[in-house]
Amino acid sequence: MDNKIYDFSISTLGECKVQSPIQLSTKPGDFIANYVTDNEFIRYRVDCSKGEEEESLSNANLLEKAGPREKIFFNPSHVHAAVITCGGLCPGLNDVIRAVVRCLWIRYGVRRISGIRFGFKGLLPEYGYDVIPLDPDKVDDCHKTGGSMLGTSRGGGNRVIEIADAIENLNVNMVFIIGGDGTQRGSLEVAEEIERRGLKIAVVGIPKTVDNDLSFIQKSFGFDTAVVKATEAVAAAHMEAHSQINGIGLVKLMGRESGFIATHTAIASHEANFVLIPEVPFDLEGPNGFLSVLEKRLRRRHHAVIVVAEGAGQDLMQTEEGTDDSGNRRLADIGIFLRDKMQEYFQRIGLHINLKYIDPSYQIRSAPAAAVDSIYCERLGNNAVHAAMAGKTKLLIGLVHNKFVHLPIAVATSKRNYVNPEGSLWRDALDATGQPVLMVNDKAAFFQKSVKRQI
Repeated sequence: MDNKIYDFSISTLGECKVQSPIQLSTKPGDFIANYVTDNEFIRYRVDCSKGEEEESLSNANLLEKAGPREKIFFNPSHVHAAVITCGGLCPGLNDVIRAVVRCLWIRYGVRRISGIRFGFKGLLPEYGYDVIPLDPDKVDDCHKTGGSMLGTSRGGGNRVIEIADAIENLNVNMVFIIGGDGTQRGSLEVAEEIERRGLKIAVVGIPKTVDNDLSFIQKSFGFDTAVVKATEAVAAAHMEAHSQINGIGLVKLMGRESGFIATHTAIASHEANFVLIPEVPFDLEGPNGFLSVLEKRLRRRHHAVIVVAEGAGQDLMQTEEGTDDSGNRRLADIGIFLRDKMQEYFQRIGLHINLKYIDPSYQIRSAPAAAVDSIYCERLGNNAVHAAMAGKTKLLIGLVHNKFVHLPIAVATSKRNYVNPEGSLWRDALDATGQPVLMVNDKAAFFQKSVKRQI
């Protein structure tokens, strides 16, 4: 946890005066689930040192608990809700859609729910997509398949005025936006435009990034499924490598700027000998570079498995200028680059290898959610509905210290989550692979660059 001061206060549309149709309890001990009040919080910072001064209980350290309120802002019979999925595919999208629709319909009695097709572009007039009426019958089995039953797309979120116009014209009271940090920054701008117009529309985000790179929350949905599927790919790579003379299995995984999937997969698989992530630069050539270390591994053990995140080693390649439709920096292909460099190197030194390259990225993204993610998605969707019905807006639902909380979108998207090279997760990954702590030739120059990068 950093020491920066954040404001975790949550925006609301007004006073809650409507009795919730959900019959819960206000007192413990009666075997009935309890309502959550706006006076229930959890601490953001839980780490401490013995003898340090107690931190004050303020908006800088308190996260509002998510959950159903006794009094809500919207009359359910008047509600028209919309659900939208944006960005790339991710395991669990359909599970979240299902949870939102069923909670609105069954728990609150909302009868007007619209699915927006193909992301923000479904709200732009030139694409001509009609909304899809949603109800429990339409969504009951959608979780059994991957992808998004509503379709998705990248981009379009910067056309704030047109998106706000479309939401206003649909007479929507609440919008559930499922997407990553770029999507959520766009949803915040849309919410602010709606607020400028004096409209009472709740904008609630459900964070989706398979890379697990959104800050403040423990994990984003789909991440656990991605690790499960990635581990299967590593097992296949290991079998290929182990069955060949000097076999090498190279597996490229998602992780543009944060190497969480690659790191967790390396630990989970027990079969990766190297894991390369964006947070830890490495040299390719030289006595301490990756290729030299790999050669020593092959001469000693006669096979090797390498897991690489897509954003690793970008400083070693010629990268493209500009960004993609989601606003992400364009990346060079580290998988193809490493494959070719390894073949060139071992041919040059006269060492026979048998290299297999696997890129399972799109298979992972399109997979149905594993059970652990299905549970998480169900609870995220339910809590998103509870927040919107209580008139909360400009927030994300997140899991922090194993509690579901409300996080302001502005705070949640203010920085990115990275693997800490000095933290316990990366330490455990190094223990699992047995690779050197650093694969660089000039450590003094490396540390000087690292200091500049941190500044």
